[in-house]
Amino acid sequence: MTSSEVARPERLFIGVPVTPDARVAITRALPKTLPGKPVAADKWHFTLRFLGSTAAEARDQIITQLSNSRFGASFQIRFSELGAFPNPRRARILWLGVSQGGERLSDLAAISEAVARNAGFAAESRRFTSHLTLSRIDPPQNITALLAQKHRYDIGMFVRELVLYRSRLGGGPARYEEVAKFEL
Repeated sequence: MTSSEVARPERLFIGVPVTPDARVAITRALPKTLPGKPVAADKWHFTLRFLGSTAAEARDQIITQLSNSRFGASFQIRFSELGAFPNPRRARILWLGVSQGGERLSDLAAISEAVARNAGFAAESRRFTSHLTLSRIDPPQNITALLAQKHRYDIGMFVRELVLYRSRLGGGPARYEEVAKFEL
């Protein structure tokens, strides 16, 4: 590796992976067709804090701070029903919400936000909402009929770790690589 490759910023985010068992259960329970471009199940995660282009020094600082953070004990979340951002009439994102454990995911997002700010990142402009992105819709569509079906997903999973991910773009769908794991 050359020194220019080492110094190149990486596209990073902090997230919580969806467990393999939860992925299988959700995949089985979802409608057979989703609007837009579905996110592959093996890429499902909760984004706690998107960092974007990150220099090596900032990445190392984030890893150190997350390693020294207290996240509390592992906890269970339960998935609930489908929703849309920014709204069902002009949906750009189809997501699956949580009915249990969302407050703990918010706590982890707040820790991730503090770590990002301490590493020199600007404050996140949007409030964290616990959701699992299932599909990206471009151009936006009206999905009120789908959401009116009130599909319920009473599927649980335990959150036991946070992951600092690297996102690689180009040549097809984004590829996510684990940079570091942090156990709860």
